[in-house]
Amino acid sequence: MKLIITDIAHFRNPVAGEYLVIAPNQKIQHCIGCFGCWIKTPGICVCHDGYENMGIAMGKCSELIYLSQCCYGGFSPTVKAVQDRSIPYVHPDFVIRNGEMHHRRRYANQIALSAYFYGENMSEREKETARRLVQANAENFDGVVKTVRFFSTIQALEETPL
Repeated sequence: MKLIITDIAHFRNPVAGEYLVIAPNQKIQHCIGCFGCWIKTPGICVCHDGYENMGIAMGKCSELIYLSQCCYGGFSPTVKAVQDRSIPYVHPDFVIRNGEMHHRRRYANQIALSAYFYGENMSEREKETARRLVQANAENFDGVVKTVRFFSTIQALEETPL
């Protein structure tokens, strides 16, 4: 399954295969940093607002696709809020990977990350920051980067097959 996290409310891009779209159709409560998803209800966020199962959804996907406005080389606030609520995907225990300490995966799948950023007048510096951010996210999720692309408009992004 492909898991698509987007800030585009009415995303209209046909995606091949099985997929789940997480779009800003309801208000998301921000992560409160309580770590209840690790201790009280392992794998499930304790904030019940429709986004509490993000870790489980990530555990079922083979590809995680971000569709986001590029905000200073990062994700939009909406996409970042959903991403923050995805912390239950990883386990609180640590492992050493490539000489760095990271949380270990809770689930057996290895995620391929793709990011499609849109926005007018993105600088090369913002694009490079975005590429590094996606790479860092892949390392934190013990995944791999599949693709990072940039578009000047939402329309151009929606015309591109994912």
